[in-house]
Amino acid sequence: MTDTYTLNNGIKIPKIGFGTWLIEENDKARQAVKTALQTGYRLVDTAEAYGNEVGVGQGIRESGVDRSQIFVVTKLRAEFKNYKEAAAAIQKSLSDLGLEYIDLMIIHSPKPWDKFDQEDRYLKGNLETWKALEEAYEAGKIKAIGVSNFEQEDLKNLLDNVKIKPMVNQILAHIGHMPLDLIKFSQDNNILVQAYSPFSHGDMFSNQEIKTIADKYSVSISQLALRYLLQFNLLPIAKSSNIEHMTNNIKLDFEIDDTDVQALTNLKTWKYSSDSQVYPVYKK
Repeated sequence: MTDTYTLNNGIKIPKIGFGTWLIEENDKARQAVKTALQTGYRLVDTAEAYGNEVGVGQGIRESGVDRSQIFVVTKLRAEFKNYKEAAAAIQKSLSDLGLEYIDLMIIHSPKPWDKFDQEDRYLKGNLETWKALEEAYEAGKIKAIGVSNFEQEDLKNLLDNVKIKPMVNQILAHIGHMPLDLIKFSQDNNILVQAYSPFSHGDMFSNQEIKTIADKYSVSISQLALRYLLQFNLLPIAKSSNIEHMTNNIKLDFEIDDTDVQALTNLKTWKYSSDSQVYPVYKK
């Protein structure tokens, strides 16, 4: 999979990424990233909150893949809602990753995770944090900037008040959970939507309806799930520790017909696995 999208600043970004959430030990992150890059992935997604930026950076350096060919994404902690903390966090991520620049850095959430269910949307705090990202972007420390888990109100706050508009909004999206209004709003404003948890933490692998459609195309459920997101022009962030699965997940040279896309879109969501409950977005 060498195809790319083009961000609103002209930067090209691979259409599929490799995720490292819940790979909390740096050595495991190092090996996972190294293997993924050697398998063919060119986008690696991490976050300060994952606690594995050091390992991710090591995996990048040990992969044998030229740095210029790798697109690195990390995230500012959701708790940082002022300029000073955000600016310091950017420097720390650069140091922990051991990189001269980060390809994309995004605000992890519009609200701190422990206040996610409260009314305050931290509009002013997000503007302060965004200012730190803008400055790092203009200094060349970050090649693109964006957000994650931002709803329309949060996006509009930035669009109406900042100098540099977001290039990405990374959200929870997969078969059975497609926030179509938010996707449309983002895309209408030329903001690329990245989709995390494309396999719904594995719950979809036991869904017979999805399996039947996957069998129709002679593909795995994970391949179907990723192709489905690509047909909405989303960028899925996939995660696997199995080399065979890593390889198959970037073999997506088929197309789902409109009838099956609609059937998948109409599916109801299911309960997420317990390891995801630390992030309240999965409790909606």
